Formats: sequence, structure tokens, C-alpha cells
Amino acid sequence: MSSCKARNEPLKKERPKWKSEYPMTEGQLRSKRDEFWDTAPAFDGRKEIWDALRAAALALECNDLELAQAIVDGACITLPHGSLTESYDELGNRYQLPAYTLAPPINLINETSSESKQSEGTQKQAQPPVCREEFQLRVRLSTGKDLRLTASLADSIAVLKKQLEKQEDIEVIRQRWFFSGKLLTDKTRLQDAKIQKDYVVQVIVNVNP
Repeated sequence: MSSCKARNEPLKKERPKWKSEYPMTEGQLRSKRDEFWDTAPAFDGRKEIWDALRAAALALECNDLELAQAIVDGACITLPHGSLTESYDELGNRYQLPAYTLAPPINLINETSSESKQSEGTQKQAQPPVCREEFQLRVRLSTGKDLRLTASLADSIAVLKKQLEKQEDIEVIRQRWFFSGKLLTDKTRLQDAKIQKDYVVQVIVNVNP
């Protein structure tokens, strides 16, 4: 297994301060970011590294430095300055992220009317936290069946066992989850085991619990 090389600094909490040419709303900022992430892999580098950088940027914006660092380490990304603005993968490809992908501008426009603020507040309560970036986790059952579960890096194995029970009618007590030959305990989160999109998790299904 290749290890990360070159100068590598731990990820710093500070995010870049920048000012937009024109004041922009949160919606405009989101569109600008989406446009960058959708087109970036077409220029250079590897798609899986771009995906990891996007997930790390999101975690950092949610002030989850630990998760962002785990994502960076899991993808073997090197940060020469401890910032996502410039990074390298293990093959030496260089990745640069513009400031707007990492922090809102200092001249971001907040919703002016209290009515829209109120509706935004109720929307936020109803929706899951923004920090939860979901992906399809590949699961291989000992019965020979392959399937996918909707998961996020912050999910614990206990949560996913319940989801599998609901989806496949396999009782939690009959499930034993393994990754890279190691038994995953209920409290283990996907990020702790460095399990990401496209990794396969094995589930042994006991006939008699």
C-alpha cells in the first residue's frame, strides 16, 4: 500500500477571507460552487480525489476539522500548507481550490425580509443538517447478494444495520459487518474505518442468531 509522501501539514481551521466582485446571495454562491465541482474533474487530476476534496471542504465549512482531516488522510492527499487551497495526490497531481469553494465572501447578502428568514429557519429545522453528504455504500452479503445503502461518513455501523434490516428484512442480531478483514463494531463510524464511496463492506448473515 503506498504511503503519502512529500511535505504534509495537518489541516488548519482557518478559512480564506475573500470579497466577491459583486455582493452575492447564498444561492448564487452555491451555484458557483456546484459549477466548479462539476467541471473541475474534466480539467486534470483524478475524480475520486476531487470528490474527497469536495467532501473535506464541506466538512470544514461545518467546522468538523476531524472529519475533514480523516477524508484527506483516507484519500492520501498531501497538503503542503495545511490548506485545501493547494494539495497533491500520491501520484503528484496538483489540485487547487478557489477561495469561494472553502468560505463565503465577506460581502455575502443575507435574506433581508424577516419572512424569508423565518421560512428559511423552518426549512432548516425540517431538513437534515447540511453537513451530511450522502453516498451509496456498497454492501456484499454472505448470501451472495450485492446491494447499496444510502450512507454518510458520520453514520455508525449500528445505524446502517438497522437500515439493512429495514431494506432486506435481515434482523440486526443476525448481521456481522466486516471491512478489510476486520469486524466493525456498532459504534464504529464509516469515517473511523476510512470507508468511502466505492469501497465494499462484507456482511456475514447468520442463519441462527
